[in-house]
Amino acid sequence: MTRIRILLADDHTIVLDGLKAVLKSSDALEVVGEVKNGEEVLTFVATHPVDVVVLDINMPVMDGITCARKLKQKYPHIRIIILTMYAQKSFVEQIVRLGVDGCLLKSNSGQELTDAIERVMSGKSYYDRIHTFVAEKEDVFQYKLSKREIEIVKLIAEGLTSIQIADKLFIAEHTVKTHRKNILRKTGAANTSQLVQFALNNQLI
Repeated sequence: MTRIRILLADDHTIVLDGLKAVLKSSDALEVVGEVKNGEEVLTFVATHPVDVVVLDINMPVMDGITCARKLKQKYPHIRIIILTMYAQKSFVEQIVRLGVDGCLLKSNSGQELTDAIERVMSGKSYYDRIHTFVAEKEDVFQYKLSKREIEIVKLIAEGLTSIQIADKLFIAEHTVKTHRKNILRKTGAANTSQLVQFALNNQLI
């Protein structure tokens, strides 16, 4: 029996170890690699045969969304399952448009991941509990971001520094830094990477 070859991508070792332990329980599955970011995924699949990539969203260097987009462009035969903490309809709609084959909340059990892998390999999609991914309460307005704050989020996502944003908006650098602190507090983002992911999920960029 040919085993399904799986590449795991997550920047947390403890998560990788847990996923590997779960998947090892199935004789039909084989973990052929473990990587920490999207760039490492692309490097790995360029030289190793892979059937399914299980991707975390928040990874350094290259996030899961960007990686999924590049994978689908270069290796359309590889199935992609995204693991996420986000339960937002806008996020699901985005990855469906990218052609991602499946999506699971990280709170789900190992058995559900095994089921998802087998389902996407049969040519079907697996979006667990998609009806629970709601839009209204997850809308960006829930976070009470002002028009100026949304503008700054977009500029941060473009890679601009606080000084560059200040010059572009004709405001003081200190004002920009204050806005950044307030934006992080409102959105719950711990860093710029998570803030960019927030912007993606809420279709701000």
